Amino acid sequence: MNTNTKLTGNFGEEVTQKYLVKKKYKILEKNFSCKLGEIDIIAANKNNIIFVEVKTRGEHSLILPSESVTKSKQKKIIKTASLYLMYNPCELQPRFDVAEVYISENKSYKINYIENAFIQEGDYAAF
Repeated sequence: MNTNTKLTGNFGEEVTQKYLVKKKYKILEKNFSCKLGEIDIIAANKNNIIFVEVKTRGEHSLILPSESVTKSKQKKIIKTASLYLMYNPCELQPRFDVAEVYISENKSYKINYIENAFIQEGDYAAF
């Protein structure tokens, strides 16, 4: 991953975190990482523990950022979330969200936040 891609990703995660805090979500973890994978943001509201995948693209991107959250990526996120919950049990219902962050050349941005972007069904994830 080049430096520019990393900076763009970090920017997307920062603005998504601010978006969630503004919506009264509590941020539990950022960039939770384990041998199974990484989750960009783990947050909570009164009903859910939310595992957020952040995808940041230029405003003229040819594909939707959420399209890069493939079935295999979803499985990785779900397995990583399961491990997180094993070590951090809670009574909240898990939810998997995707934040699409579109960034312009002048660093203005737009967020398309997708709640319940995918769910766990049996051994696989489904949109």
